[in-house]
Amino acid sequence: MSKDKKKESNPKKELSEWQKRNQEYLKKKAEEEAALAEEKEKEKQARKEANSKLLEEAKKSSSQSDEEDTSPSKELSEKEEKSQKDDYKVNEEKEKKKKEKLAKPKIAPVHIWRAVSILVPSILVLLLSVYLLTPLSTIKNIEVKGNSNTQADDIKQASGIQDSDYTLALLLDKEKYAERIKSNHWIESAKIDYQFPTNFTIEVKEFDIAGYYVTGEDHYPILSSGTIDSSPVNLLNLPETYLTVTFNDEQQVKELITGLSTISEDIKNQIQKIELAPSKATADLLKITMLDTDEILVPLSELSKKLPYYSKIKPQLAEPSFIDMEAGIYSTSLADKLLQEAEEKAKKEAQEAEKKKQEEKEAEEKKQQQQQ
Repeated sequence: MSKDKKKESNPKKELSEWQKRNQEYLKKKAEEEAALAEEKEKEKQARKEANSKLLEEAKKSSSQSDEEDTSPSKELSEKEEKSQKDDYKVNEEKEKKKKEKLAKPKIAPVHIWRAVSILVPSILVLLLSVYLLTPLSTIKNIEVKGNSNTQADDIKQASGIQDSDYTLALLLDKEKYAERIKSNHWIESAKIDYQFPTNFTIEVKEFDIAGYYVTGEDHYPILSSGTIDSSPVNLLNLPETYLTVTFNDEQQVKELITGLSTISEDIKNQIQKIELAPSKATADLLKITMLDTDEILVPLSELSKKLPYYSKIKPQLAEPSFIDMEAGIYSTSLADKLLQEAEEKAKKEAQEAEKKKQEEKEAEEKKQQQQQ
């Protein structure tokens, strides 16, 4: 009685949900394995029974043939029996191999993928290392296109590309090398294209020549960027018509090119010469001589604002004229301008002569006073 009470006081622990599912799974798996083993045993027994029946039938047929036939038929029955035995052995071997295959554990796909994820990068790194150690890694064929005023060697030098540089490094940093090329003052833009396996093309766009700084017989190209090239051009290579500038102050030249960039091509194509002509009121006054000998005075700081008016004034001029845009805008014929300049020059010379005569007179009087 005491034992029963003890049992009642210590009831059996209930299994958790997971433990129940696990027990059901194990039970089901055991049943499936037992059913599979039973099925295989039945198949094996059935094959044995079939083979035994075949052997019995073969023996019966062979005994009958022994009675009825001659010795050649006996040999034939023996061959049949042997072949049946061989078939039985082959079937047994196949069954054995099948069992071995079933018993052999399979590798989980996750392990295969892990191995691949490690092996493939390792092989690639190994191949890359071998490639970088060979001379093939620095072979580069470089072609330059778009240059007319610069040498291909100068562009390559500006890019900073060395023969010892890796081809792969050039391929990965094409933009960086292209940006370096712009350090050459002739180059406005540059890009590098790659063609398999080791061919590179540097395509450049040069600044246009906006005019020439002229000193003596030398003509130095002024680029559309406002930079003056340090090398004079051959006079034979000069175009038929071109703009000449007689001052080379870097800041003023850049300001001039910037101002001209806003002027219409029709007006720019008519300009022959630009020179500084500062006055007391305007230090940056420019004197522009046109191809038809018209002369224009305009401040450099107001070039883009005032020079476009020339296209409206020009149709009203019947002869070569002088257009003054320093303060307002007015025009006069060059003949009148030259006459006025001649008069002003003569007046100035007369004043200087009078001044000199007066100074001499004063000096003479001063000398006489000293003698007394």
